Amino acid sequence: MASKLTKPLWVVLTCIVVGFTSFVVLRNLAHIWKSSRRLAALEREGEGYRKEIEADSTLIEQLRYDDYLEEYARERFHMQRRDEKVFILK
Repeated sequence: MASKLTKPLWVVLTCIVVGFTSFVVLRNLAHIWKSSRRLAALEREGEGYRKEIEADSTLIEQLRYDDYLEEYARERFHMQRRDEKVFILK
């Protein structure tokens, strides 16, 4: 009687172990997939920030010259000298 029960018991235990192992592996693969998608999104975001930094650095370098600084202030902030009249056309 013991030999009749041991074979089905081992089959059931093997199925449980294989099922649990499959579950863990699939869960880990899903986690890896989500992590790689998130990493790719962060890398794209970082590249955008690098481009912004480069553009801002260029602007900062240009603003060191008084002529460009005055032009930038007039165009961007509609600044004027005390004795000037400025007409803004849009």
